[in-house]
Amino acid sequence: MSIKKVAILAQHLAGLLQARRLAFGAFLLGVPALGVVTAFGIAPDTVVDTVKRSPVIADVALPDFAPREKMASPRFATQERVLRGDTVASLFERLGIADDAALAFLRLDPVGRQIFRKIIPGRSMQAETGERGELVSLRYFVGSETVFEVSRRQEGFVASERPTAASAVTFYKSATITSSLFAATDSAGIPDSIAMQIARVFATDIDFHVDIRGGDRFSVIYEMSYDNGELVSSGRILAAEFVNQNHTYNAVLFRDNDGEDSYYELDGTSRAKAFLRSPVEFSRVSSGFGRRFHPIFKNWRAHTGADFAAPRGTRVLAAADGQVTFAGRRSGYGNAVELRHGGGITTLYAHLSAFAPRVRAGARVKQGDPIAFVGATGWATGPHLHYEFKISGIHQDPMKVALPKATPVPARLKPRFDVEAADAGSRIAMIRGSDSLRFE
Repeated sequence: MSIKKVAILAQHLAGLLQARRLAFGAFLLGVPALGVVTAFGIAPDTVVDTVKRSPVIADVALPDFAPREKMASPRFATQERVLRGDTVASLFERLGIADDAALAFLRLDPVGRQIFRKIIPGRSMQAETGERGELVSLRYFVGSETVFEVSRRQEGFVASERPTAASAVTFYKSATITSSLFAATDSAGIPDSIAMQIARVFATDIDFHVDIRGGDRFSVIYEMSYDNGELVSSGRILAAEFVNQNHTYNAVLFRDNDGEDSYYELDGTSRAKAFLRSPVEFSRVSSGFGRRFHPIFKNWRAHTGADFAAPRGTRVLAAADGQVTFAGRRSGYGNAVELRHGGGITTLYAHLSAFAPRVRAGARVKQGDPIAFVGATGWATGPHLHYEFKISGIHQDPMKVALPKATPVPARLKPRFDVEAADAGSRIAMIRGSDSLRFE
């Protein structure tokens, strides 16, 4: 190693020793300071705790500890909708019922066995079971008027049928149309049955096939009937407002002294016309009044009515209040119904597939009542309704004839109607433009 390198190494070691001596000296200087700080914490002989204490002895009576009562077995409530192909056994499985004794009871009991014949898709079944799947109670909604029930008692199972104890629930809904009426009602959670009522109530002013525009808005107040939380029947519209192309239409349900219900505008004008333009639900005109080329006889003939294309089985409605004068087979008309109305007016409905119950000669019908179903009987190439309108025996064009107006609210009932209409108008105003609400 060179002399120069040795000198540098010695200088470096000397620097390290000097740094250690300085650090040790600083430590020694700090020790007294630490002692001073400690001295300021607590002075010697200082009494910190001055609270006086004395023992207290008291007898405390302890409660009697009784054995804890046995908790009730848990119960589980479930509900299932009947699907196509379901059986009682498959429904029991989905409901979590594992009870062979319950199934055996249903097969043997005179009332219980009826459930096997009444399993209908779409109906609802509710069950309450124990922790091991044993059946506690069963409820099946046979229809809108009857409930089938099974309950477990000490002596065994009991089956019964009872009328539904339905209670009305009032709904307040408001929606804006973007594409169609049914798209708007779907988004607002309004049932199809109420949507169809909206179309019927306002059909005399709005053609829901061609008049609807994006931005149209409606508000509706309606009832639905429930039994034990299960919907048993769709109710009716109590009041509604429809804004179509910036024109506002209103409807208020009003019952007269004879118990008849009708819809009116807020001023008492009837919402209905004396006759329906279209006596078949949701249809289009396929052949108009006048001369046409007959599709079967291949020649030009007078067409004495209007044809409405519709699927087989679509309901045909009475165009107005009237009396059935004929219901049966009539040559080229096939199955037909003829109604007589006031003022010498008669209407005829032809090519029907079937008649509605209780529609026979002499029966009376109300406007909008189902009287038959669309078919293709008689001289018809496909399912449609042939509809004729006659005044004093002379055929008129059903789509153009001037229809008489329906009767407004009678003068003697107008004061009561005005009160109810004002209330309906204020409730519609409350939900107009608001989010959908539900009140019971």
